[in-house]
Amino acid sequence: MDVVRLVKQAKKGSKEALLQLILSEKDAYYKLAFTYMGNAPDAMDAMEDMIVRLYENIHRLQKDTAFYSWSKTILVNSCKSMLKKRNKLVLMEDWPDAHPKEPEPAFIGDPYKRSDEQMDIEAMFIHINEHQREAIQLKYIHDLDYQTIADMTQVSIGTVKSRIFQGLKKLRARYGGDSDE
Repeated sequence: MDVVRLVKQAKKGSKEALLQLILSEKDAYYKLAFTYMGNAPDAMDAMEDMIVRLYENIHRLQKDTAFYSWSKTILVNSCKSMLKKRNKLVLMEDWPDAHPKEPEPAFIGDPYKRSDEQMDIEAMFIHINEHQREAIQLKYIHDLDYQTIADMTQVSIGTVKSRIFQGLKKLRARYGGDSDE
């Protein structure tokens, strides 16, 4: 697939070209959105928001070869925006006199079912701050390079490296492991 050619077509208004670009990385987008949102419906909503933003702003992309890092940055920003709105929202079941509901089974029909290992990792992440958690997840779960993480989180590469280093250091101190890396 020629990304640059498709980006140029998308900039000229080709919805098909943009769709082709998005579909070629749909799994990576979903995993990234799911990491932030924590459930399938919200991850899909974030992806939908990203697609709209991409369509509306594709003309602003200056470096055609950077489409995927640019689009992932937009997705992360969509997720963060949705999470901020969610935190401001008070649901009826959160009221003290709300009736208890039956707990829903987690991840029904979700292609990325939780494994014991994933739950162990999530339990470990409780002990580091959200910036460290985000940087570690983007680096080691989504296999993104430092520059892409820096662009997505709008901090310097040094800050990204520091967050990863400090987060891993806290995890090693808490759970043991080699400190000679």
